[in-house]
Amino acid sequence: MVRIMKLLTRDGRPSGEEPVSDLVPEPEVSRAKRVRVLLAVIFVPLVSSYTAVAAVLAVVSFTADRSRFSAIGALLAAGPGWLASWQVELELGGHPLGVLPLLPTLVVGWLTARTAARAARRLGGRTPADAVPIVTVTAGAHALSGVFIALMAGGSPIMVNPLTAFCVPGLLAGLAAVAGVARICGLPAAVGDRFDPVAVHGLRAGALGLAALIACGAMVFTAATALSWSTVDSLFEPGFGVSFGMFVLSVAYLPNAVVAALSFTTGPGFSIGSLTVGMFGYQEGELPGVPLLAGIPSHQAVWWPALLLLPALVGALVGWRIRAIDEDPMLRMRAIAVAGAIVAFGCVVLGTLSGGRLGDGPFDPVSVPVGIASVIAFCWIVVPGGFVAFFAGPHEAPEPPGDPEDLAEVEEEAVESEDDEPEEEAEAGDETEEPAEDVDETPARPEPEPEPEQEIAVTESTDGSGDESAPGDDR
Repeated sequence: MVRIMKLLTRDGRPSGEEPVSDLVPEPEVSRAKRVRVLLAVIFVPLVSSYTAVAAVLAVVSFTADRSRFSAIGALLAAGPGWLASWQVELELGGHPLGVLPLLPTLVVGWLTARTAARAARRLGGRTPADAVPIVTVTAGAHALSGVFIALMAGGSPIMVNPLTAFCVPGLLAGLAAVAGVARICGLPAAVGDRFDPVAVHGLRAGALGLAALIACGAMVFTAATALSWSTVDSLFEPGFGVSFGMFVLSVAYLPNAVVAALSFTTGPGFSIGSLTVGMFGYQEGELPGVPLLAGIPSHQAVWWPALLLLPALVGALVGWRIRAIDEDPMLRMRAIAVAGAIVAFGCVVLGTLSGGRLGDGPFDPVSVPVGIASVIAFCWIVVPGGFVAFFAGPHEAPEPPGDPEDLAEVEEEAVESEDDEPEEEAEAGDETEEPAEDVDETPARPEPEPEPEQEIAVTESTDGSGDESAPGDDR
């Protein structure tokens, strides 16, 4: 059995020959297939989103009490509903409706991004240039559809500005398509190569901080709604049709409420008509009877400033993310500034999309102070995040004072002196080897030096010298 497997898996090509798959290039996409894929990019998100809006309106109209259901009416009303899902401001009987639900926008954006990603895979997109036709076709199709619906709605009770209907859906659909093809066509890598790595780290940390702030807003909104559940239950009508409509309306505006809670958690708050709810200021006013707004308090509480701990923790989280990107603290501070700018820009976009005009009644307008909210969000990221990134990260050793050239010369002299020391020590050791050996030996007793021979001196003394000079003279 083993022998049979070896024969089946043995490569019969001669050594050095490349596989056939490496020699044959990838087949190019035919023009017909490319046209079919681009047509799918145009019609699939448009038909899907329009059908979804029409289905929701038809269900709400069918379940509503004392209403006459009409399929044609639902299809015609789905046109302005589709524009509202792309955040195009409408006029109902001459009254503006600019505060539009964000959940349908997220749904149609997701459908558009998914269709664009599927098209990029089918066309074999690998580079940013491959994403250009997909994004262009998607944005152009939505822009032209918006203008067409706006022109068709002329003369009806629902009026739409054609220029707004052209620009807003085209821009948002193009951004959704970019998000869908970004990873497939290598857009993050291309952007990362063109930007400073420190700025790229700041962008990622800013996205993390914005997501964390949104999570804090969702948590505060959920807690407030849960504590006011009795009020939520009382706002639903006994009939199924009205209750279902109120439920669909509350779910559609749920992201708007989360953004308002985010603004309240960071400090600035929000306003609905004459009602103003802020961390350090509260002004009473009327509220519409919508279950979504049941968690809004009726008066200011002393413990509200304790919620400011949440954005402070978010800023610390961003700083902890950036603490190890570089040893230079100033580069980390620059990344923190980029992250704060991303969070501030995100708050501007979310605050702009979540608010708007609400007729001309007592609940107009619904707004978030975008300018103040963006500045405060920037501070919540930069101040605690900068503190954590500066002190929790590594630090370079301080350089000694002096001219760099002099320091270099001193270091060279120190290195040379270290190289010369072993040779000098070796020479000194050779010189002291012999005396060291003599010291270890037992010293020998010195031999007595021979006394010098005393020369016979001739003196003038007459004692001896006279006897020796005159031996015969004996007296």
